[in-house]
Amino acid sequence: MTQLLSHPPFVPCSTADDWMHDRLTEARGILADMAQHPDTLVIFAARVVISRTDDTAEYADTVALLQKLDPRSVPAVDTTAQVDATAAGNASFISVAAPCPNGGAA
Repeated sequence: MTQLLSHPPFVPCSTADDWMHDRLTEARGILADMAQHPDTLVIFAARVVISRTDDTAEYADTVALLQKLDPRSVPAVDTTAQVDATAAGNASFISVAAPCPNGGAA
């Protein structure tokens, strides 16, 4: 026969912020090791980072990466980004006119 516990079981409950932070951390890990993951997963991770990051530099870098991987998806993600070629012609940077989705605060 099964005995009842004398105390309620401890089940840690994560909040919505913890869940979002965990997904952002996981997406950053996928982007850090892109060679080991399929392009579709990298594109998905880039979209997560773009939608959740507060760092403007990370946002701009991820938009540039997403533009290289899937050029069709960038206008849907960021319509204010403008890609300018540098004087060298082989590198580019992103100039973002509007703040990041989360305010751009670091």
